[in-house]
Amino acid sequence: MGKLKTPEWILEGFDSKEEWEKAKGIKSKGKQKGTFNLRCCPKCGSFEVCVVLVGEEGKKADLWECKKCKWKGKNIEEKSLSEEDYLKELEK
Repeated sequence: MGKLKTPEWILEGFDSKEEWEKAKGIKSKGKQKGTFNLRCCPKCGSFEVCVVLVGEEGKKADLWECKKCKWKGKNIEEKSLSEEDYLKELEK
């Protein structure tokens, strides 16, 4: 096993990796703060979808089911919502 190396952002005196990336002009590939990913039905657009467990004691989960329109399938859509939009969906 090799030696551990101190990250560049610490060596350069920044308080966080985000500040260092901002100063260097590097865009982070990670998830943005305040963004929520929700799965929705491709047929009706409802967020009331759940995983269908198949096999011995639910060891295989490859199907999705919509509670609203009873759609079943593998092609689930995923939407990224802001915090405000996410809270509006929770209220519905």
